[in-house]
Amino acid sequence: MRKSAGRWGAQAVSGLVETGETTPYQNWLSRVASHLEKQGLPQPSPPDASADNTPLIQLLPDALPPALAQEWAQWWPADVVYALLQARGGGINGLAIFLFDAPVNATRLASLNRLMEVWLHAWAMLTGPVRRSWWPSARVRWVALALLAAAMLIPVRQSVLAPAEIISLESLVLASPVEGVVREVLVRPNQAVQENQPLVALDDTTLRNRREVLVKSVGSAQAELLATTQKAFENLQSRGEIAPMSGRVEERKAELAYIDEQLQRMSVASPKAGITVFGDPNDWRGRPVAAGERIMLIANPAKLGVLVHVPVADAIAIDAGAPLRLFLHVAPLSPLEGEVMETGYQALLSPDNIASYRIRAKLAASNEYSRIGLKGTAKLYGAQVTLGYWLFRRPIAAAREWAGL
Repeated sequence: MRKSAGRWGAQAVSGLVETGETTPYQNWLSRVASHLEKQGLPQPSPPDASADNTPLIQLLPDALPPALAQEWAQWWPADVVYALLQARGGGINGLAIFLFDAPVNATRLASLNRLMEVWLHAWAMLTGPVRRSWWPSARVRWVALALLAAAMLIPVRQSVLAPAEIISLESLVLASPVEGVVREVLVRPNQAVQENQPLVALDDTTLRNRREVLVKSVGSAQAELLATTQKAFENLQSRGEIAPMSGRVEERKAELAYIDEQLQRMSVASPKAGITVFGDPNDWRGRPVAAGERIMLIANPAKLGVLVHVPVADAIAIDAGAPLRLFLHVAPLSPLEGEVMETGYQALLSPDNIASYRIRAKLAASNEYSRIGLKGTAKLYGAQVTLGYWLFRRPIAAAREWAGL
């Protein structure tokens, strides 16, 4: 018999291929082993004086309670001995029970004794040390639960991680003033520029052709007006044509002035000093643009900030003035400290097409890695809550969303 999971059961029975666990004999045998364990398994002592140092122990019906002793004759003969099977490292984890149809004599016990010495050694090597139960006592469990409940009340500060990038807090959008086609971008990305420096040149071929046509149209209209004015001295009917012709001349001049103004806008200059923020210049060459379409940013590199996209699912209550730490991908071991300036209350799509709240923050100080356009991960801090709320906030929100409560 072997004890496993706190219960005794037959491991093997001589003459049987399989042992059933629900037979009456198995139940009686398990109760006998449990009783012996409760009474305290004795140390091995020789059942016969002629067999010294034997590991065998003789078992008599008197050692069992009356309820078990009554069934002895039904299952066992009169002579029964057993040996304690010890695990390596100590502890009893099995019993080897031997039933004798004939009375036990010294010769049989001597032979069985030598055999059991080999069995006990093999059993100890195969079973290994006794496994201790990992489940603690009731008192320890209650103390652990009390400590866990107290730990759930520890105040912690809410925080959230979100993608972020360094931006300039002072930047102007350089947009196309007119509708046209980009002929050339005159600067490179991240280039320092001065105020009124030309940055983008638009194609003016169409406007120049229109201007030449309008110049000739104005000359023709002025010649017709002069001829009609001269006729008016001799022909009174020609006097009535002077006013319409003067209007046409002024109309042509107004169109010409408009074209001249548009030609002046074909060269887009920088509205202030700063650095240019845009992509590849080759992507803009030959590209049609509409009036007001953004081409690049003119940023002030001296005033750096952080733009954070907090996903809606991870959002927490963040107020202006909350602290922030920025871990850049290029320098994860040199975080930058900052302070939240403003939070957006409308969820917009981030560059990763995730509905997010936009948060702007200013940096307390910069280092050699802080440069406009660098990306990283920002850690934002909210109000203090209990540890239990901090751990189970997301599961509770998911459960409420699933259950609709």
